[in-house]
Amino acid sequence: MNAGHILVIDDEPSIRRLLRLYLTKAGFTVAEAGTGHEGLARIRGGEVDLAVVDVMLPGMDGFEVVRQARQESTIPLILLTARGEESNRVAGLELGADDYVVKPFLGHELVARVRGQLRRARGLTVDQDVLRVGEVALDRRARCCTVDDTAVELTRREFDLLEKLLANPRRAFTRAQLLEEVWGTPFVGDKTVDVHIVGLRRKLGDAVHISTLRGVGYRLESND
Repeated sequence: MNAGHILVIDDEPSIRRLLRLYLTKAGFTVAEAGTGHEGLARIRGGEVDLAVVDVMLPGMDGFEVVRQARQESTIPLILLTARGEESNRVAGLELGADDYVVKPFLGHELVARVRGQLRRARGLTVDQDVLRVGEVALDRRARCCTVDDTAVELTRREFDLLEKLLANPRRAFTRAQLLEEVWGTPFVGDKTVDVHIVGLRRKLGDAVHISTLRGVGYRLESND
């Protein structure tokens, strides 16, 4: 059974062959692109469930692919990078990437991350179309957020994180819980959660209050 259609965007044929081997063995159908422009065109063409995007691409780098893809697609995007610096990882996540894998990587780790992101993307259920806390309204079906009827642009992961918090006001979440329930993977570092919380606070202002629980995690306070 086809586990999903994966697009690998990397300018190194050896890396593409290796990823194809790992993913095909895991039951995925794999397509390849050697440049950012080609990969972005394939994403826009549809029939892609998830894309693995190398950061160091000629012409259009992986960050730009993620930035443009996220403007019109909600498929999971995993960055593949040889850079280990935290700033590069955070930059990719802020642009809309869902996860990152640092070269050299283990095949089973990459497959696990792909499966985790697909489970997250496919497993979302809608129990209530619109979540409201205070002046904030989150339309789950339309995937849009408003504050006092004014649209607020959120990244895909910011939306998912806010959805989890709004659906569970006054509940304390550890960073590990949020990584598992929102990101669908434990492999992303705790700082990823902190970065997205900062982004939500900046965009939502005083409309809602997300408390930091020292040594624990975060809680959205209810106005009730």
